[in-house]
Amino acid sequence: MPELPEVETIVRGLSGTIVGRTIECAELRLAKMAIAPSGVRFEPAVAGERIAAVRRRGKYAVIELGSGHSLVTSLRMTGRLVVAPAAAPEYPATHLVLHLDGGRHLRFSDVRTFGRMRLVAPGEAWDRELGIEPLSSGFTQQAFAGMLAGRTTPIKALLLDQRRVAGIGNIYACEALWEARVRPSRPARALTKPATRRLRHAIVEVLRRAIARRGTSVDDYVDSGGLRGSFQYDLSVYGRRGRECPRCGGRIVRTVVAQRGTWWCRRCQR
Repeated sequence: MPELPEVETIVRGLSGTIVGRTIECAELRLAKMAIAPSGVRFEPAVAGERIAAVRRRGKYAVIELGSGHSLVTSLRMTGRLVVAPAAAPEYPATHLVLHLDGGRHLRFSDVRTFGRMRLVAPGEAWDRELGIEPLSSGFTQQAFAGMLAGRTTPIKALLLDQRRVAGIGNIYACEALWEARVRPSRPARALTKPATRRLRHAIVEVLRRAIARRGTSVDDYVDSGGLRGSFQYDLSVYGRRGRECPRCGGRIVRTVVAQRGTWWCRRCQR
């Protein structure tokens, strides 16, 4: 958390507010929050850069700079990227501030300090280990079935493996598996063709619905304007242990799969 829908929401917000702006200076208050290439100091390196574009790759927000460098941000568990007027109050644990022309700040806050903003050189293949984007044209039924073929890994663990599919985290894996009626602990290779089709479709549809609702705010997530998402009101199983399954009336349980809490229905996810 944040996962693909949350980062996509943040990126869309940033695209409308910071593209075309110039970074007048950077204020780094906690050194480990920003990473630069060897021999390069982060603050002077980004000063004067023009923001050319903002995009998402998996769970990463990518700010492309005029020089060809990029600022790749991993929000991890509690990170926030918020644009605000320079005079606006800051969130607690704001560790990095990019001062933009026009009197605005891009603030990187993180209570648990697991997040990072990395300055990436032009052409660097920083994302070479990330898998396919689930909302891309390449995420076909054939490609998805190929990922599952021969793998004994529980299907929930495979969905969380960013080397396979980039951007899916615990919330949306649980929701997609429920929607597809697939047991989270089932070995990937054991999924039938109909179950594989249902799951691929469920992944795409759940992610699209969550983006339309601007993400899920169950913990610290807010968008680039500091606003909460609303998909938490549409969750079917995640975080709902002991409640009634909205499909079959069974009880939702919480078990552990691949060391992650997993919510599902024993009755209809066989």
